[in-house]
Amino acid sequence: MKIHIRNGRVVDPLNQHDGIADIYVAAGKIVAMGTAPADFHANRVIDASGLVVCPGLVDLSVRLREPGFEYRATLESEMLAAAAGGVTSLACPPDTDPPLDEPGLVEMLKFRAKNLPGPRVYPLGALTQKLEGKLLTEMAELTEAGCRAFTQADAPLTDTQVLLRAMEYAATFDFSLWLRPQDVSLARGGIAHDGAIASRLGLPGIPALAETVALATILQLARATGARVHLSRLSTRDGIAMVRAAKAQGLAVTCDVATSHVHLCENDLVGFDAHLHLTPPLRALRDRDAIREALRDGSIDALCSDHTPVDEDEKQVPFGESSPGASGVELLLPLTLKWARDMGVPLIQAIDLVSWKPAQILGVPGGHLSVGSYADICVFDETAEWQVSARALMSQGKNTPFLDQPMQGRVRYTIIDGHLDFEAP
Repeated sequence: MKIHIRNGRVVDPLNQHDGIADIYVAAGKIVAMGTAPADFHANRVIDASGLVVCPGLVDLSVRLREPGFEYRATLESEMLAAAAGGVTSLACPPDTDPPLDEPGLVEMLKFRAKNLPGPRVYPLGALTQKLEGKLLTEMAELTEAGCRAFTQADAPLTDTQVLLRAMEYAATFDFSLWLRPQDVSLARGGIAHDGAIASRLGLPGIPALAETVALATILQLARATGARVHLSRLSTRDGIAMVRAAKAQGLAVTCDVATSHVHLCENDLVGFDAHLHLTPPLRALRDRDAIREALRDGSIDALCSDHTPVDEDEKQVPFGESSPGASGVELLLPLTLKWARDMGVPLIQAIDLVSWKPAQILGVPGGHLSVGSYADICVFDETAEWQVSARALMSQGKNTPFLDQPMQGRVRYTIIDGHLDFEAP
């Protein structure tokens, strides 16, 4: 299919391009920008006047819920939701049922995803067998099956020696480990940030120390082994400061945060809304503000949706009995744009956090609009106003803290591998 995207504001962080231009797509690739190639005849012309044309978004944490949790969401529903959110590549955590700890399971997921419209799916392999934190998986075989990195997702890993062996092995073969720092003992039984709000509401707390103590161990092991480590969904001011210092010392570490933690904090829990039960928990206002600033100064490398569809029955219960998680893949773009507006950050810098930078962390093609690259493109209206509602979301999971809230910025077209996979009605 040949597509001509006409007269849009092209924003491409890698090539530092921000200006009006035409883009020409053929055979799944971007074949020209500016002037049409000779004998180019488009099958489809998209008038992007007044719209932004940027690289397709790359989301580092999207739970597709298959296999095992189809009652929460299906591969079909979440792939469609991701395309509607402008996402053209995504990383899928391994905490399915069974976990992605065997090559056959990974190959099955990739085969299913490849035969559905929607983003490129890059599975993350389980770091330990059955995510039990005891025996390492066959990382080499999982890599051959298509895994891009290895993680425990939110499953605990209490044995530091197992983590050391994992880092040594990963460093030897240049595998990447994605770890969410949380000390299991310090976090045990907690569901909210251990602060004044949790105390007033009677909610068991998870102290900020649970993140920083675990992070100190991870960074020491990374320093000793030379392993490449990506720190998933940081949530505390002190944790960010530790990562900033580690980077300054030359450690091969990157990190991301979830969009919910950019805009929300423990103060929002006062209504006991179970949609705010998240992992990690919403932290103090100072932590939220530190996240926002670290995104601006580059200390945090990427934003992700941490998309976690949950069955509605699991949220229509008291806060302490609810399942943690929020749907977010369709809100990744508008929440990123909102942060940029709030902080006075240029659009090109905001797009970088959800395209080029996460593509580099994941180690996949995409995240830019260079001529000759895959035609993974998002076209959106940054001024379009809409309200988040169950009807407005295509994900099967309607569980989001932002229900009934206004948003600004909406995807109009998503092109994946040169195919128009989503077009707003």
